[in-house]
Amino acid sequence: MSHKVTPSEIGMIRIYMKPSDKTAKGTGWARWSAKPLYRELVATAKADGIMNAVAHHTHYGYSNHGPVLDTGFEMPNPHLTMCVELIGQRDELERFCRRHGDLLATKVVVYKHLEHWIIGPMSSNLP
Repeated sequence: MSHKVTPSEIGMIRIYMKPSDKTAKGTGWARWSAKPLYRELVATAKADGIMNAVAHHTHYGYSNHGPVLDTGFEMPNPHLTMCVELIGQRDELERFCRRHGDLLATKVVVYKHLEHWIIGPMSSNLP
């Protein structure tokens, strides 16, 4: 059976950070007990109605002109770059960044244009 492909324009932002980045600023108990930033961003994206949100751990690399880092052999490196990827309509992604700028202000955020393909059955009245 042949299927129809219906493309629509969407976008993706990638937010680069350390896995150890937290939502709370400062020091002391509030910072120690704060939620990891990558988890907060994914949960917030879900609450804001963003279509897709995932967090990717990396094995080797750098971000924001920092040093090149890799994973440890026995323990994970809490400073190695990770990426939170959000996919949705451009205006939704821009609104997300404006609304949560306090969490994103020091992070590298990259936008990329994408196409979303919806796959469905062909109409029976087509030749």
